[in-house]
Amino acid sequence: MQIRLARIDDRLIHGQVATVWSKEAGAERIIIVSKEVANDDIRKTLVRQAAPPGVKVNVVDAPKAIRVYNNPKYENDTVFYLFTNPEEVLEMVKGGVPIKTINIGGMQFKTGRTQITKAVSCTPEDIAAFKELKKLGVEYDLRCVASDPKGDFEAAMKKAGF
Repeated sequence: MQIRLARIDDRLIHGQVATVWSKEAGAERIIIVSKEVANDDIRKTLVRQAAPPGVKVNVVDAPKAIRVYNNPKYENDTVFYLFTNPEEVLEMVKGGVPIKTINIGGMQFKTGRTQITKAVSCTPEDIAAFKELKKLGVEYDLRCVASDPKGDFEAAMKKAGF
C-alpha cells in the first residue's frame, strides 16, 4: 500500500478534504481510521456519502487498518489516511505502518482540551501521542489547507505550555 497522505482532521470528510486534500493526495482510497466512527453506523454512512467522486472510502479501527496495510492484496493501492486524533496515528505507527509525516489539520476545541493553534486543541493524551510520534521519527505538517505554509507544531505546543 502506498501512503499518499496521513491527516488528522476530526471533521473527517468535508469541503477542504473532498475538494483539495484528496486531489493533493492523488489516492484512490480514503481510509478513515477511527474506532469511534467505525462503531457509529450513521456517521460511517455520512462520511462515505461525502467522499469525492471516484474515491473509495473505508472506515475501520486501527487494528484492522494495520491488517489491511499488511495484506498483499492491497500492495498497489494508493491511500489517504484520515484520523480524528493522534493516538490512533501512534497505534498505526507502532503497528508497523510507515507513516512518515502527519498533516495536522483540525482538532476542535472541547472541554478538557487546550488550544494549541487556531484550529488545533489537544487533550494531555493527544500531546503525549504527538510527542511519542516525534520520537518515532514522524514529521509534523501543521496546515489547515494545502496552500498554507507549514506551521511549527512543536513551537505551538511549547507556547501552549507543553
